[in-house]
Amino acid sequence: MMNTQISGKNDEFETLLCFSKAIAAARHRADLWEIVNEQLLENIGASYYTLCLIHEDTRTHSPFLYSQEKKIKTVTGESPVIHLQHPVDDGVFNKAVETEEPVVFELRSLIRQRNIPAYVIHWYNSGVKEMMLVRVCNGKEPKGVLYLYAMKQGVFSKRRFSFFKSIADQLGTGVSNILANEKIELQLEEIRKYKIQLEQENSYLKEERKKEKHLTGKAVGDSPAIRKVYDLVSKVASSDATVLILGETGTGKELIAHQVHDASPRRDKLMIKVNCAAIPASLLESELFGHEKGSFTGALERRIGKFELADNSTLFLDEIGELPPEMQAKLLRALQEKEIERIGGKSVIKVNVRIIAATNKNLEAEIIAGRFRSDLYYRLCVFPIMLPPLRERREDIPELVSFFMEKYAASSGRKIDGIAPKALEKLKTYAWPGNIRELEHLIERTVLLTSTNVITEVSLPARSKMLFAQPGAETPVRSLADVEREHILKMVKLSKGRISGPHGAAAKLQLPSTTLISKMQKLGIRKEHFIDTGKESD
Repeated sequence: MMNTQISGKNDEFETLLCFSKAIAAARHRADLWEIVNEQLLENIGASYYTLCLIHEDTRTHSPFLYSQEKKIKTVTGESPVIHLQHPVDDGVFNKAVETEEPVVFELRSLIRQRNIPAYVIHWYNSGVKEMMLVRVCNGKEPKGVLYLYAMKQGVFSKRRFSFFKSIADQLGTGVSNILANEKIELQLEEIRKYKIQLEQENSYLKEERKKEKHLTGKAVGDSPAIRKVYDLVSKVASSDATVLILGETGTGKELIAHQVHDASPRRDKLMIKVNCAAIPASLLESELFGHEKGSFTGALERRIGKFELADNSTLFLDEIGELPPEMQAKLLRALQEKEIERIGGKSVIKVNVRIIAATNKNLEAEIIAGRFRSDLYYRLCVFPIMLPPLRERREDIPELVSFFMEKYAASSGRKIDGIAPKALEKLKTYAWPGNIRELEHLIERTVLLTSTNVITEVSLPARSKMLFAQPGAETPVRSLADVEREHILKMVKLSKGRISGPHGAAAKLQLPSTTLISKMQKLGIRKEHFIDTGKESD
């Protein structure tokens, strides 16, 4: 008998030594599952096992699963999920945690007790006769319990308790190592994602710097009209005030936005640009505010939006008049609250962004037409800058021509010394419906077509007279109150002075008559403004 006991101890020591080496090398849950099933269960006479860990709340416990999926692996395959989460004080688990020695239960007796956990009934119905629980610790701190299940009684004898405790101690070390490794892998994955994200952002910033090279420096010209713009830029640049740049297409709104940014305290960071007209409405929210991975179909990675990229810098919103109505409310909130939320995100992100917006549309007319929010307009129009069309600053044309001529002669490898007075005079009398952009493209084309050192002829578009003759080409910028007053007066006169009723001005304007009367009073519209005779209307 002594020899048998010695042989058994040697076997246990050998098993424990092999188990210890294998556990030390385990880095993933799958490794642990394989080690227990292949090296342990058969040696200790158990058919199944469950390793349960105490949650951080210290009140509940659940299995340390083979994978992140909700499955419990056993030597015979997968068993049903019967042990997902239970209170620590369930009448079984807590008994094992409270004692250093393993606790053995005979299941036939155990199920007769009241309020026993559901997992006990499951294992009893599966044919398990005996269950042993061994406390698992990391050092001296209890971390969980190892459940071992046998299909017959007497498997877990008391003389082997020290062996079972040693096994549990090794499992405690193994679990701690695996959890630490999982945490490191998650951190490495986050670092990898952020590295990719930073590379993408860096690539974007490099491309933007290449694009903006032609926009650096000061605007060209010294006419009274453009000097007014320079003066406004110098006054607003040092502040954080929102700037709205207005003007016809091709007047240089982006260049002025760069000058505001370059003269501001934010000049050391790149100005971020978004063209609201160039991005599909379905993608604009993600472009501005970013999105989390999986927030919508195709969102394979987290994306940082332009607001976050522009944090502590300037965000230039070009073609703001093209912003879809559903995005106008979201932009307004971001401007007012100075915070954003990524699509699919659960937290609010504070941003410190200076906004410069630009448009060639008459936003006041867009408000009247119901296509632009008046509250967003007032939020953007803190400091408006109106750029003059080129036809209102013709004295700047010689300087602009010289600038573009030198620029494109250098890039094309040609030597152009100047332009003939007759050709220059022709340029000065042209209407320039496309403004400075049209002039630039014309000079570029002319430089390429010129074979001499002096430009003697310029080919102006044949459509110029028609474009210049279009009515409203020089539409003045008017206040919203003036536009609204004129529109109301027109409707009241059309209604022959009648305010209420089915044929009254209120019905035409789709407003309650009380609201219309209030607006008229606020705008200073009186009866003598719309009634030619002495007759009164209701």
